[in-house]
Amino acid sequence: MLIKIPKSWSLRESDATPESIYRERRTFMKGTAAAITGGIAGSLIGPEAFAAWTKGEVLPNVVKSKYTVDGPSTPYESVTEYNNFYEFGTGKDDPFDNAKDFVTKPWTIEIAGEVAKPGTYDVEDLLRPHQMEERIYRHRCVETWSMVVPWVGISLADIIKRLEPTSRAKYVAFETLHDSKRMPGQERRVLQWPYVEGLRMDEAMNPLTLLATGLYGEVLPPQNGAPIRLVTPWKYGFKGIKSIVRITFLDKEPPTSWNLAASGEYGFYANVNPDVSHPRWSQAKERPVGEFFKRPTLMFNGYGEEVAGLYSGMDLAKYF
Repeated sequence: MLIKIPKSWSLRESDATPESIYRERRTFMKGTAAAITGGIAGSLIGPEAFAAWTKGEVLPNVVKSKYTVDGPSTPYESVTEYNNFYEFGTGKDDPFDNAKDFVTKPWTIEIAGEVAKPGTYDVEDLLRPHQMEERIYRHRCVETWSMVVPWVGISLADIIKRLEPTSRAKYVAFETLHDSKRMPGQERRVLQWPYVEGLRMDEAMNPLTLLATGLYGEVLPPQNGAPIRLVTPWKYGFKGIKSIVRITFLDKEPPTSWNLAASGEYGFYANVNPDVSHPRWSQAKERPVGEFFKRPTLMFNGYGEEVAGLYSGMDLAKYF
């Protein structure tokens, strides 16, 4: 008899939110919080794939990854219509409403800093040599809400290896597009623009760290961070910087947007940790989108087996 031993981050099918609950999502969400659990769909990038990217069609040649949560994912409508993306507004529905005309083709990413191959790359050329995967990850928002989302993406480690960072590169910094004409939320000074984020090099090289270009096997919608965004499933959602235009390799810790805005509330690491409360609410429990009852928050969002070693010996209440 074959006995299947689930990964630490796997969900039981009974843990997944039923699709029927989401049909009235826009009404229900006004009064509930949620954290994102995601899955990733992918393909080998080629001309056909990028034609689909341009047209917003289904990405071809999607292959499964070993990083897959069992059971159904949160419905597409829930994931694409309830977002945090302040560049398009601070309301949960604002990105869906305000990003419809956001153009993501062509798109370039500047590579800079402690790296052997700096330059400005067309996003297609940067990604083209690599295999895209389907992964289903657990995710968690600092506001205590959660989802299960399928992403399409490429391991960030594959991109980093190709760019050949020098021995001085200890951190990887990311920057979002800064263009208030295209991103009307940037006209408001709710954050310092452009949005910036960062990872330690070993975090960036972890196999779980993903550059996503789609979800549910389809091209990534603008409101979800098109054309390319970061996904780190053991961290809170604000680490998942969207619409990336610059990646810089540094020898020191880079600034991050929410830490700059409120250093006492948002640390550099943003690891999911039920033992560290946000100053205005507890992080000990989470509420999956569409469910009434909360459940206990898992350390590292359930990915401790894969990432706990990155923080061995660190005071995680201090380095939060």
